[in-house]
Amino acid sequence: MGDVMKVIICGAGQVGWQIAKQLSGEKNDVTVVDNNPALVRRATDTLDVQGIEGHASYPDVLDRAGARDADMVIAATHSDEVNMVTCQVAHSVFAVPRKIARLRAQSYLTAIYSDLYRRDHMPIDVVISPEREVAEAALRRLAAPAAFDTQTFLAGRAQLLGIYLEEDCAVLNTSLGELTELFSTLRAIVVGVRREGRLFAPTKGDQLFAGDEVYVFAKSEDITRTLEIFGKTHSKQERVVILGGGNVGLAVAQALETRTERVRTKIVERNRAVAERAADSLERTIVLNGDALDHEILAEAGISRSDAVLCVTDDDKVNMLAAVRAKQAGSRMAICLVNDPSLVSILNALDIDAYINPRATTVSSILRHIRHGRVRNVYSIGDGEAEVIEAQVLSTSPISGKRIKDIAFPEGALVGAISKGDDYVKPKGDTRIDEGDVITIFALANDVPEVERLLQVSIDYF
Repeated sequence: MGDVMKVIICGAGQVGWQIAKQLSGEKNDVTVVDNNPALVRRATDTLDVQGIEGHASYPDVLDRAGARDADMVIAATHSDEVNMVTCQVAHSVFAVPRKIARLRAQSYLTAIYSDLYRRDHMPIDVVISPEREVAEAALRRLAAPAAFDTQTFLAGRAQLLGIYLEEDCAVLNTSLGELTELFSTLRAIVVGVRREGRLFAPTKGDQLFAGDEVYVFAKSEDITRTLEIFGKTHSKQERVVILGGGNVGLAVAQALETRTERVRTKIVERNRAVAERAADSLERTIVLNGDALDHEILAEAGISRSDAVLCVTDDDKVNMLAAVRAKQAGSRMAICLVNDPSLVSILNALDIDAYINPRATTVSSILRHIRHGRVRNVYSIGDGEAEVIEAQVLSTSPISGKRIKDIAFPEGALVGAISKGDDYVKPKGDTRIDEGDVITIFALANDVPEVERLLQVSIDYF
């Protein structure tokens, strides 16, 4: 196992707190810095971390936080400028090897393509943009409209799909073992089922029922067929309405304009200046200036004929209400941006098809960059109920060289997909796991430490 990593996290808001929780849970040495004493106290009371109150970018504060021998600084305060200066000070004064900054302003992001973030200028190793990450998540959601959750793994070769099973689904009341026999050529496997609010990892004998939310790993080429088997038809999206023309809405519209197949996009934005800026930056997209909750504006945007409506204003409640209104008006699918995780549980009752949580998205992308060694990707399911971990199998790992059925995986963990070199392998009991394979595992939160032990990945990141 590698040495313990020493990390300083600047900013103890939702994102900082989640990352601190993740890294301290993996027995790293974590110090949290924030100028709000209440946030520092929340972190030190609930997590195994040290806390320092003060301005993250001040050299004396970073010194107290242990910057002299830190391995990494993560700057996630709510100010871009503080995050940038923090990375600069960490580099110039303390020679901290890895620096990650969360930057929001579009202007700083376009500078990624210039020389701004070189070591001798503004030494930031990884720039994370919540808006850009969220826009990418929204585009992924649009690409698999029949799924309520989707994430790619194994360098794009596998996808995790969250599928809600309706009454008309053909495979209800069939055990998973029978399903595997019926569709023997289908490279897909059910790794998780949420039934009546409880998530579990199913066994061969478990059946699927209407109302279940299932998580399925599928080879990318088999996605359409997988969705069809679970009763979802893949519909093309030709008309998309975006409510909210700020950074997220604009980024999505710009990406849709570059697509080869023609997507007709309209944006509704309440703030006139923001609407004008969006209109100037787009070529084919129609931008309407008006309120996303206004019937007449929605009618003008053609909401009733839309294939999807994307609600990405900066107000959760507006997003949720607009999504409900759009569905009632006849839109086929509603995707909603929700910052407050406690609101997520009521989305299903409101008939909202999918949601994106920017904090979870930012946390995932920051963790992905930290774990650039053995763990390739970590994706959080629901409100932290489970994790999907993608990792390379080390020679020292207790699972190396064993067949899946001979490995003592915990009950809440299932292998979803394996890649051996360039081959995609659908895991079966006889599949042997070898050193160097990249493996994805679905694990309920309580079983994550045991999975990390089997993979030997918890600290050996670098």
